[in-house]
Amino acid sequence: MAGHALRSGPLVPQLEELLTSRIRTGEWSVGDRLPSETELAAELGVGRSSVREAVKLLVRDGLLDVRHGVGTFVAEPVEDLVLEQLLRRSRVLEVLEVRRALEMEAARLAADRARPEDLAEVRRQLADRHDRYAGDAGAFVAADLDFHRSIVELAGNSVLTALFDSARPVLHAALVEMVEKEPQLPDTGEAHDALVDALEAGDGAAAVAATAANLDPMMAKLREEGKGA
Repeated sequence: MAGHALRSGPLVPQLEELLTSRIRTGEWSVGDRLPSETELAAELGVGRSSVREAVKLLVRDGLLDVRHGVGTFVAEPVEDLVLEQLLRRSRVLEVLEVRRALEMEAARLAADRARPEDLAEVRRQLADRHDRYAGDAGAFVAADLDFHRSIVELAGNSVLTALFDSARPVLHAALVEMVEKEPQLPDTGEAHDALVDALEAGDGAAAVAATAANLDPMMAKLREEGKGA
């Protein structure tokens, strides 16, 4: 892990990325025992709790195996592609459920608190999001999340903003994969337009409804695919 500088911002997603990189590149091989939480925390200059949370995420994704009283080991790769997809889909769904609750409250607050000059910038970001819809998946997802973060920020609640920022790395990776591999994802452009219209009208109920109209089709698709897998 030496040579990897941690950035400012939420630590757990960065630690998850670094630990995953060690496994993907073969620095840690199948069956290898990881250093202890204390050792990893000292190496990275972070708290043990952050390391513990990152390890939990990799255990959940099937990359690590915790043997109580023995240690944490690199797990055998998942051979069943369907199982691997189900694990990933389950995690994305949970993140989207949190995102839905967070963004609905943020939209309600933003409808009451946003100023006209703030919404002019949001309109510009919305246009950028629409322009990138049919282009590069990474650029489109980044523009989409920039748009939504701006609305969360307009809610004027620093905790909501911090929660969005914590979830963003997982959202970005998952959404890019979905856009690249599932071209039939619902087009929610109209819901985005309706959201900004509601904010400009100061209509909190309409802003909440537009947020649900944006996220619910994607979540419904993931749930349906999970049932049919």
